[in-house]
Amino acid sequence: MDIAALSIAMNQASLMQNVSLAVTKQAMDMQQQNTEQLVEMLDAPHPTAGHTIDIQV
Repeated sequence: MDIAALSIAMNQASLMQNVSLAVTKQAMDMQQQNTEQLVEMLDAPHPTAGHTIDIQV
């Protein structure tokens, strides 16, 4: 294999790795946003909680 072909192969491998890392980072950022939204939703009070009392005699 000549030097030019080796250089091209190494650059392609590096590019593929960089793209993979970018996609992974994007997925992690989306998951972080989803987690933050879920925590906010769970912290919000329930709209009907405490308005009724079930009493059985």
